Amino acid sequence: MIAIDFEASCLPKHGRSYPIEVGISEDGFTSRSWLIRPHVSWTGWTWTEEAESLHRLSQAELWRDGLPAERVAAELAQALGGAQVIADSPIDAYWLETLYEAAAQPCSVEIQCVSKILRESGLKSDVIFAAQTRIDALGFGRHRAGEDARWLAALLMELEKQMQARDRSLLRAPRSTEMLTYAAI
Repeated sequence: MIAIDFEASCLPKHGRSYPIEVGISEDGFTSRSWLIRPHVSWTGWTWTEEAESLHRLSQAELWRDGLPAERVAAELAQALGGAQVIADSPIDAYWLETLYEAAAQPCSVEIQCVSKILRESGLKSDVIFAAQTRIDALGFGRHRAGEDARWLAALLMELEKQMQARDRSLLRAPRSTEMLTYAAI
């Protein structure tokens, strides 16, 4: 499992947005991120001061320090290597697709949204909220792709522990049919 997060030039409600940074994390402790140089095909797309302030990245920094979309897409594909990829928002799939379209490379990555995984987990909302509160207390930086991916990976690992504890406790509890068998002895 690899957590992924994108930062973008704006939220889609403000206009046509493009990815400016992508980050991934497998373990919640480390991350890798890439600044993305604006691609020529994104000329005229929206850039907001709100995004610049939120991410603490300027267009000048992206032009100076960002990597070409082609390189980011290739390195990202190699880093993901067929793993299960999870994001905290469905919009990350749009930005992934936008990156690969600009790079003129096929995208074989399918992003799963954490909300779907949580629904399927069977964990109660209070358990999920408590896990999120514990992870938030660790003080991850926010609104940079690497840190956001680390936060999500740490949350997913914490929830995995909760699921394993729940499953172990279910396995240790005698089944009702076993209780009847013991009662009959």
